[in-house]
Amino acid sequence: MKTTVRNNDNEVIISLAGRLDTSVSAETNIEISRELEKREPIGRLTCDASQLEYISSSGLRILLSLAKRYKDFRVVNVIPQVYGVLETTGFTKIMTVERALRRLSIEGCQLIGIGGVGEVYRLDGDTIIKVFRPGTTMEEVRREITMSKEAFVLGMPTAISFDVVTVQSKEGEECFGLVYELLKAETLSSVVKHHPEQVDYYARQYAGLFRQMHDIEVPKDGNVPSAIERERQQVKHIARYFPQQSIDMLLNIVDSIPEGNRLLHLDLQTKNAMVQGDEMMLIDMGEVGYGHPMLDLGHAYSSMVSFVGDYEHTIGMSRELGLRMWNLAIDYYFEGLPADVVALRKKQIEVVSCVRNFSWLSLSDSFPEAVIKECQALFNERVASRYDYIMDVCKTFGNWTL
Repeated sequence: MKTTVRNNDNEVIISLAGRLDTSVSAETNIEISRELEKREPIGRLTCDASQLEYISSSGLRILLSLAKRYKDFRVVNVIPQVYGVLETTGFTKIMTVERALRRLSIEGCQLIGIGGVGEVYRLDGDTIIKVFRPGTTMEEVRREITMSKEAFVLGMPTAISFDVVTVQSKEGEECFGLVYELLKAETLSSVVKHHPEQVDYYARQYAGLFRQMHDIEVPKDGNVPSAIERERQQVKHIARYFPQQSIDMLLNIVDSIPEGNRLLHLDLQTKNAMVQGDEMMLIDMGEVGYGHPMLDLGHAYSSMVSFVGDYEHTIGMSRELGLRMWNLAIDYYFEGLPADVVALRKKQIEVVSCVRNFSWLSLSDSFPEAVIKECQALFNERVASRYDYIMDVCKTFGNWTL
């Protein structure tokens, strides 16, 4: 039996390797206690059981003692044999216990989508996998799972993940992945790219997906977070890239957006909608929140119209076709409203998109320097030089009532 104790920022990690049985439990307990005393006070205590092959009742008592002593205690990377013991003895109910994750390979898999926090690959005819960027935490992965379930319960056709796995990225780094079952599904981008003659039909469906979502009122006591508050935090996060004056300009736009209680996807570009037969469903639910629809449409405009970077590689179709798709869809979204109202709302959406043009940099701290510099260069063109106009449009936001 080998025991290793190490620090990871505010977390202390105990790694157990081998068989934790009666013959070694007393010595192991003494060793763990001695090492933890050196590190007091301890915030989070984690037991890494990835190499723990067996645990006896005396070993279980060590875990129970640690759980009682440290409020934020968890056991992670537990192999099936050991997890079965912890589950049978009821330990999974009295402390946080996480199974070891399956390891999958994406070598040779078709890349079908790219987003701010990861990439989507087709594993086989039945399943797809979203691979998160290196550095994504398990908490962020769990948030996406939770938001997918919340949206599904509220009535949106949403793909639900059935497995969390680990994947080695192309750069050789270990990443988390979410596996989804989507039989013969294609991204909306792929369908439109290969059937441009049907762009009008799919634009209407795309608009219908937005309208269906924005008709849903989110309960105040639910788990869906405030989209506007998240937007503010994302703008503040990119202060590392922009001067405070620029950050204040973006925050003034955000603060002008009216409150709302509607369900928002906040990254509903055409690669995040999957077409399965006659049904369209959502993926990439990590940013779901509640708020005013203009925020959701502003985010989508930022991707579909004013995207920074390789449009076709990321969105999955030519910019020309993507713009046509968007213009048709937004007209269908506002179908039935007077022409002057539609014209104003299009201006409002474009202004809101100015925030997302830059706040998306907060989704990862590993974007290439060239991308960051491109966004910095565009700020004057898209915001600073038009700021008076932008503020005038912001004054009209209150006219968009729900």
